[in-house]
Order: sequence, then C-alpha cells, then structure tokens
Amino acid sequence: MNRFIFFFICLILFLLPLPLGSYRPWAVLAIGILICFNFLTHLANSALNSDQALFPPRYSWPILASLSLVILVCFAQLLSISIDPFQTKQMLLKSTFLLMLSWLIFTYCNSTQKIKALIYTVIFAGVFQALYATYLNLSPDLVSPLFGYKHTDRAIGTFTYSNFLANYLALCLCLGIGLLVSELKRTKNDYKLSFKQKLRALAEVSLSSKIILRVSLIIIIVALILTRSRMGNSAFFIALVVVSLLALFFYKQKPKAFKPLIISFFIIDLIVVGAIFDVEKVKQRISETSLQSETRDEVVRDSVPLILDKPLLGSGGGTFYTAFPAYQSQPYSGYYDNAHNDYVQFAVELGIPTTLLLGVLVLYCLWLCINTMRTRKTALYQGVAFGCATAIVAMMLHSSVDYSLQAGANSIMFIVILCLAILTNQLPAPKRIRKK
Repeated sequence: MNRFIFFFICLILFLLPLPLGSYRPWAVLAIGILICFNFLTHLANSALNSDQALFPPRYSWPILASLSLVILVCFAQLLSISIDPFQTKQMLLKSTFLLMLSWLIFTYCNSTQKIKALIYTVIFAGVFQALYATYLNLSPDLVSPLFGYKHTDRAIGTFTYSNFLANYLALCLCLGIGLLVSELKRTKNDYKLSFKQKLRALAEVSLSSKIILRVSLIIIIVALILTRSRMGNSAFFIALVVVSLLALFFYKQKPKAFKPLIISFFIIDLIVVGAIFDVEKVKQRISETSLQSETRDEVVRDSVPLILDKPLLGSGGGTFYTAFPAYQSQPYSGYYDNAHNDYVQFAVELGIPTTLLLGVLVLYCLWLCINTMRTRKTALYQGVAFGCATAIVAMMLHSSVDYSLQAGANSIMFIVILCLAILTNQLPAPKRIRKK
C-alpha cells in the first residue's frame, strides 16, 4: 500500500501540467480529486496498518502550518469580506489540495531512493512537456491534440500561457541539475586537482549512464528558449549563477567536476544550443523591453491603494481581477486579470500578514538548502538542496514580473520543491552497507 501511494504521488506530479497547466478551475478540481483519493487511501492505510503513521513528521509543520493559515484566511474571507466568493472558494480548495499533497510527500517520501524517484518523475514530465512544446512550435500548421490550442510563435506546450511553461520548465531544470550534481564524484582534496583532471571528471559524467539525464536537461533548455520568455530564461540562468557562487563557498566536499559542469550549462546550453534554436529572439525581447512599452509597473502602482485599503485580510482569495478595475487609474493595453506580480497579488487577495508569513516560509526553505549544502555529507541531499535553492531563487525572480504561482501546475511544483528543501535537511543519512 505504501508503494501504491508513493506511485500515485508520482503519477499526480506527471499529470499536473497536462490539463492546461492546471490553471482552469475544472483542471485544478481534476488534479484535486486525484490528490483526495490518494489522501483517503493514506487514511485507510494508517487505520489498517499500525506501523504506518497518520501524521507526517514534526519538521513538516512550517509548510503544513502555512498552508493551514491560508485555508483559515480564505474561510474568514468567505464569512465576511470576499468580493467574489466563488473565486475565494477556488483558492480554498486549491490550498486544501496543496496541504494534502504536502502531507503525503512528507509521510511517504522518506528515503533517498524515493526522493530520487520523485525527481526523476518531475524530469520525465519536463522532458515530455519540452518535446511536446518544441514539436508544436516547429510545426506551425499543427493544432495541439490536447484541448486544440493553436500554435503560437512562442512554445506553449499544454499550458495556456508561454510564461507558465517557461516557469515550469525552469523548476524541472533546477531539480534535474541538482540531481546531476549529486551524481558527481566527490573528494576532500578537490583543490589539488588540475584543470585536466577536472575536465576528465566531467567527461566521465558526460560519457556515463548520466548522459541520459544530461541530454534530458538539454531538451528542456531547448523548450525554455523557445518559450521566448524574458524573465523565464533570465531568472533561471541568474539563479544558477547566484546559487553556484554560494555553493562554491558553502558546499561541503565539492564534487570534482562541479565548476566545469556549471560552466558547461552556459557554454553548451546557452551559447551552442541557444544559437541553434535562436536565443537571439529572447535577447531581442529583453532589449526591446522598456517602461514606456510595458504597463505591468502601472498595474503594481495602482494595486498599492487596493492593498492599503484592506491590509489585514485582503479582498479575498482569487479576487484580483474583480477588485482591481475600481482602482485602475486609466485604461491599459490589454486586460489584466492578474497583477503580473505574485507578491502584489498575494498581498491584494490575502492581506499583508499572510503574504509576509508565506515569504518567510520561502526564505526559511532557502536557508535550509544552503545549510544542507554546508553541513550534510549525503551527496543526494546536497545536490537536491542545490537544485531546490536554484528553483527558489528563480521563482522569486520570476514572481516579481509575472503570476506563475497562479497556475496550479507551477504552484504545486513549487510546494513540492519546498518540501524537498526540508526533507533533504531533516532526513537521516542512508545506512551504508558493509561489504563482507
């Protein structure tokens, strides 16, 4: 039964992006039904099996308590101030599904083998999305077999918005890189290795069975470039640089090929692969971006009075597009049903205190990742912590100019990453089997 529940968790993670990125209410409900079924199975399993704990370990409380707070806030909003009860109920349901999934992950993802299996599932889902999005993008005459979405000049996959896909692929990439780092050989005397020896160590990784993982990451990067997402691409590579620099200072027993591997992502993936798949279009979109042509900063400006009018509980979960028009100072180009800034949108909908507490949770998980890289000896825990830290920084950057966390696939994936950040810090080291 334990294996079935864990397998079902992995199945849910693979299916997450397929129904339009779980952005539509019916798609969130469909994924939620699967999560509820798995959670009920867990309840039955714990009732019938005395060895199976009902509650997850105590170290899961930061995430479970934060999600419980959001649920309580949504309940309070429904009883009093929500200006759109239907949307608030949607956020309430979504938060409940997140709570259940986190509960299951902390309960059943309790070993290095299961952590690795979970991450491989995420990478597999990312590769599927990348291949699907790339095929449609390079075949402009085709219509998407899933839900009939038409081709655009930017890769979109099974999502409704290319920036959603870019954010999702970046999260998959970060975990994949972390897993690849954990597979590198480690030595206490890394500083004594010559440059030629480090290149040889990198070649060993590239020519071993890990080449499948490396090729998978290249495939995902191709699709990320084809999304033409300015911050999606920038946030990923900036986060990779920042966390890599931190790792150089904090990583305990750095792998021999760590620096060559990170450099290869910029030389092979960004320059070589980017040149093949026209990364210049991404650079052009970035260079053409200006405050005069963009109205997102004006949306943020006009959202500030909305936040200050209801600072404690907000206007109600999911109510931004209902509340914002009354505060819009002038017509903008296009229709803003989201703030294009997750920080602002959470503050508008849930209030300042809840938003700050959620921010503290994210920073706490980032600190745990750095602490894991600094203190843990288990290679998998260190590598996954590196990937989680990169994903957290990338999401923090991307959320400043977009609303990726409003898509169910992205928000659930981000919660999974926060869970992994805690698990890699708290799980005991695997027992070594002594050879006779």
